[in-house]
Amino acid sequence: MACSCGIGSEKLPHTSWQTRSTVALLPWGDLIEDFLDSIGVSFESFCQEMTGGWLFGYIDVLRTVGIRTVVFCISARVKKITRYTHVPTGATICVLPASGIYLRIRRRMVNPHGWTLQDMFGRVQGIRRWLYAVLKPLAPYLSTPPMTLAREMRREGCTVILCQEYEYARFDICVALGKLLGMPVFATFQGGDRQFSRIEGLVRSITLKHCAGLIVAAQTEIQRIHAKYRELSITIAHIFNPIDLSSWATLNRKETRKALEITDNAQVVVWHGRVDIRRKGLDVLLNAWKRICEQRQGRDLLLLLIGTGDDANELQRRITTMSLQNVLWVNKYVLDRAAIRRYLAAADVYVFPSRHEGFPVAPIEAMASGLPVVAADAPGISDISEGGEAAGGIVVPCGDAAALALALGSALDNPTWCRQLGRYSRQRVVNGFSFEVVGKQLYAFLSKKKQLPKEFHE
Repeated sequence: MACSCGIGSEKLPHTSWQTRSTVALLPWGDLIEDFLDSIGVSFESFCQEMTGGWLFGYIDVLRTVGIRTVVFCISARVKKITRYTHVPTGATICVLPASGIYLRIRRRMVNPHGWTLQDMFGRVQGIRRWLYAVLKPLAPYLSTPPMTLAREMRREGCTVILCQEYEYARFDICVALGKLLGMPVFATFQGGDRQFSRIEGLVRSITLKHCAGLIVAAQTEIQRIHAKYRELSITIAHIFNPIDLSSWATLNRKETRKALEITDNAQVVVWHGRVDIRRKGLDVLLNAWKRICEQRQGRDLLLLLIGTGDDANELQRRITTMSLQNVLWVNKYVLDRAAIRRYLAAADVYVFPSRHEGFPVAPIEAMASGLPVVAADAPGISDISEGGEAAGGIVVPCGDAAALALALGSALDNPTWCRQLGRYSRQRVVNGFSFEVVGKQLYAFLSKKKQLPKEFHE
């Protein structure tokens, strides 16, 4: 199943640490299917087709500096340890069965992702309510089988552990395993900025103190860490999520529009991502779009939406209720990045109305495609669009449909200025997010001698 693919950036000279290093990469979430089911993607497609995002971006960029990655996933759908190859990157995906005690707890859950006790377990009373109140914060810790994970990391020759998030139970488990195995443990920030239980509150200060370092792209999150954990001396690297520029070369706009049956004269605003109305601000976008169309009647305008998710039915209901005719929605999770490039190439402006993010990849992909970005000021956006118009971005307050409509309208009403912003966007990505730039930064951070066991030093 494995195959090789070009990276498009210069490799750094290998050191003895690089040639002997394998990173164990652990995604967020109790089970891998929790994420895949929410976007309608099978595990087979995940292994054979899925690319992009922070996960595969990290795998690819680490490979450019000679570091191998093994992704460790926990699943309720396997009975034994199973290994797969991620076809686009060649990375190994090791799937571990969830622990038996977690599966027993999980079977009693009405909604594993519920915020409250009632959301998660339904209406329970008496001693069962007390029992479930204890199990709710413990469940995320129990999903990971620690000894199985430790054994498989050793079997794969892992030398470093990297977690997707630090504000999550699996990070605490990994820090403990790191101490046991003599491996440094790092974590990135992809949106997890809150704790889910008092247990985490008690444990997190200890595990953050003993981790090797955090990789945080958003300055607002760095500020939050310093404020919340001010008594701790935490090593933090301000490093952006990477993007493979060779995969995001600009395409011919006229040809892509013809293939998508979009007229040459249409002015197209595009968004792509997971359909989560509240978090992604899609309600704000629809309200803003209605204003734009009402103020520009007779213009050939099109809002192009690409993606699906748990709120797909609600999004369709809102589009219908608001009588929005000039909306084209591709209601599926598009795995083919070439298809995403074509959609972006057909647009004039990219819109990003999210209320909450970690460090979003979607607007970076749009910028790499040469699109100007009109975005709500969610976490990470101020870093991506640092410099404002000089970085190809227009930033508006979160949740403000009027401000979003005004900014989008200005871009649509000034095509020459809009195209100039697009050129600035592309250059911003080249300077700050390319594999060459981020690869050097990650290598420098992960290979600090004071943070690695002696046997990995030159």
